[in-house]
Amino acid sequence: MGDLLDLLTVWMPRQRWYGTKGRDPRLTLVADEELVIPGTRVLLVRDEAVTPASVYQVPVSQRDPDAVLPGSLIGPAGDGRVWADAVTDPAFTDLLFHLVTEGGAGATGDGGFIGIPLTAPPATTATAVPARVLSGEQSNTSIIFRPEGAAPVICKLFRQVNAGVNPDVELQSALAAGGATFVPAAIGEVRGTWTTADGDEATGSLAFAQEFFDGVEDAWRVALLAATAGDDFSAPARALGASVARMHVALADAFPTVAPDAEVRARVAAAWERRLAIAVSEVPALSPYADRIRQVYADAVAAAWPPLQRVHGDLHLGQVLHTPANGWVLLDFEGEPLRPISERRSPDLAVRDVAGMLRSFDYVSGAVADDDGAAVRAWVIAAQQAFLSGYAETVSAGQTAPDALLAAFELDKAVYEAIYETRNRPDWIGIPLAAIGRLAPLSA
Repeated sequence: MGDLLDLLTVWMPRQRWYGTKGRDPRLTLVADEELVIPGTRVLLVRDEAVTPASVYQVPVSQRDPDAVLPGSLIGPAGDGRVWADAVTDPAFTDLLFHLVTEGGAGATGDGGFIGIPLTAPPATTATAVPARVLSGEQSNTSIIFRPEGAAPVICKLFRQVNAGVNPDVELQSALAAGGATFVPAAIGEVRGTWTTADGDEATGSLAFAQEFFDGVEDAWRVALLAATAGDDFSAPARALGASVARMHVALADAFPTVAPDAEVRARVAAAWERRLAIAVSEVPALSPYADRIRQVYADAVAAAWPPLQRVHGDLHLGQVLHTPANGWVLLDFEGEPLRPISERRSPDLAVRDVAGMLRSFDYVSGAVADDDGAAVRAWVIAAQQAFLSGYAETVSAGQTAPDALLAAFELDKAVYEAIYETRNRPDWIGIPLAAIGRLAPLSA
């Protein structure tokens, strides 16, 4: 596998899902599962180009060169064949569909590519299922299946994997099992095993399939169109706030909560400070605001806190769909990619999700091309207030956070955005910097 690892070292940095931009991967093979379809394997590779190291999933298949789609070619495999990304191979996608819907072993060995259905299989007898890989910038690879005679399914193949059940699988499955209509129905998952850096065996989520809503827009697109047209968005924003509140109520019922004692407060404050230190080092324009930001954080630590609970963790308008039957539907419960997985799995303050949605509405003002900036800003403020009203009317009193805590989480999210935009979209850096100026003004 040495030659293939060398090929992956060149190929992986060109993929949208590769998280360590600007560095060459340092790869070690930690799992190699030969699948039940010939010439196809699932590789798990540890990348030590970052600390802590990341583990990536790369399914590969040996194919004839003329059968490989653009962008899928990894490199030569010998005997006139090539290695290619298996997500574009119909044999692999057929296997993946049957694993998530029917269950069973996908690999020839004991450990590694196990399907676990989470609901009754779709009513189709077809062995070959049309599949299409979604394009666009994302940290995973999503495949839409359209089985004959059954509803479409979308399957997310996790590219970066971690030991344990992925929060996207864990939280969404629990909500769907409880009858929630504000999340898609859970279809099934795939789990695998690999060797850790310490030589232990880890098991984690490799893929997750769920109900696919055809022909719908996400909330970002819906909001952007409304803001561009100057349409009042108060009613949809209020309904969205109510949906987020119902999610928090359901998660607090389904998973344990944690009292916000001094240790918990110190841990959250340390995470804020850690993020701020990274931001100040990478975004020099933040330096003048550092002391004011720390004061906002200190005020929040001294305020009254509701219990901590499981939360979405990366909630924004792009993580929500508007559906004719279910209204607003929430997606992608993995949490922020830059946060350590241990933090994303731990009980947190629900206000993190509220702050994330407020920040997402603020991004609308930066995305709307309009000469009347004041009108767009007024649209954003009205939508944010309506969202907060819908949330407050639905959530329980015990889960309500004080204004000081909401301000701190809004600010922490803006600091996160400043890091993200500097690394990925420098032209957008003005949006989080303007928000930081409002939330932590130098004159205060």
